[in-house]
Amino acid sequence: MKNPSIESDIANKTVFPILFAISFSHLLNDTLQSLIPAIYPVIKGSYSLSFSQIGIITFVFQLSSSLLQPFVGLYTDKKPQPYSLAVGMGFTLTGLVLLSLSKQYNMMLVSVALIGFGSSIFHPEASRMAHAASGGRRGLAQSIFQLGGNAGSSLGPLLAAWIIVPYGQFSVIWFSTIALLAILVLTYVGNWYKGVMGKIKKAQKHVVLTSQFSKRKVVLAVSILLVLIFSKYFYMASLTSYFTFYMMDKFDVSVQSSQIYLFVFLFSIAAGTLIGGPVGDRFGRKYVIWFSILGTAPFALLLPHANLFWTGILIVPIGVILASAFSAILVYAQELIPGKVGLISGLFFGFAFGMGGIGSALLGKLADNTNIEYVFYICSFLPLIGIITGFLPNIESKRK
Repeated sequence: MKNPSIESDIANKTVFPILFAISFSHLLNDTLQSLIPAIYPVIKGSYSLSFSQIGIITFVFQLSSSLLQPFVGLYTDKKPQPYSLAVGMGFTLTGLVLLSLSKQYNMMLVSVALIGFGSSIFHPEASRMAHAASGGRRGLAQSIFQLGGNAGSSLGPLLAAWIIVPYGQFSVIWFSTIALLAILVLTYVGNWYKGVMGKIKKAQKHVVLTSQFSKRKVVLAVSILLVLIFSKYFYMASLTSYFTFYMMDKFDVSVQSSQIYLFVFLFSIAAGTLIGGPVGDRFGRKYVIWFSILGTAPFALLLPHANLFWTGILIVPIGVILASAFSAILVYAQELIPGKVGLISGLFFGFAFGMGGIGSALLGKLADNTNIEYVFYICSFLPLIGIITGFLPNIESKRK
């Protein structure tokens, strides 16, 4: 039997109001998460933290964000939880309040862990809901979903420059209103999903979903995708966690100016997010993945050798090209292993966050032992790993 998408059969057309609501909630969720690296320059000076300690904060946050995601996805594949997103945002709200009040390093770690738990609950089920509302346009749906998250991530440096740097760590508590707004939006989305759950369960009784590739080929393809995620998110970790320090150290810019440069990079990611999904829907996801990872390499290799002006220029194509990868990788994997949307979303989101956390911790240690410029030089070679995309099977050709 063919492998149709059950959710696509349920929704005869793309449910854009739900997609936009999920994307907006993703924006709110990732705006709150982006406050963590955005306050690093503030807390590093206030508490005399080393780069290694900064890396550990990111590691704890990313680890708590990643470990639960595959299990959440596996559970919700069997028992969908329409209101779990609002519950997850409750964890984020609690962590946010604690972070604003934290005066000790250990309490900061607990705070970011709670925010991470909220993220681990949010992403797998939110991705499943985007899949359900896609109307068959799965790449477009994931790109809209990712657009919200990347746009939210780009806001963190601006919020830090405008609010947290001038008013201090306690000002983080003001953003609890964003978490409350997200809970309201996610409750609305949960009501919609609860309404279509019955139709999805009914359709599942009549559809048998199996991969069109051998188990060996599926394992090989997933392994390649995870290696590509490793290269993307290790490189991303160097920029999101340490780019402000790189700018201050190499070019002697102010904290607020360095946050503006970080915003430019993160906004470039948001701007490029919509490319990967719809282009992959039309021309094939393998080619989008190949271009997105490997196409970043020339600009990444030039970045450590650029002056201030060209650094500001180069981070734009790096962000735009790199952004198109994740939506294409995620939908490729979902089509490779049909019927496991939650598990695949949890596995890939979790692995991505985990690689970001491990990368941040290791790069922080490397920066302490060498210098921040050397870290950026080493990381500039990571996008070259994208060459292995050539070993991925062509799903579109197989389907035809």
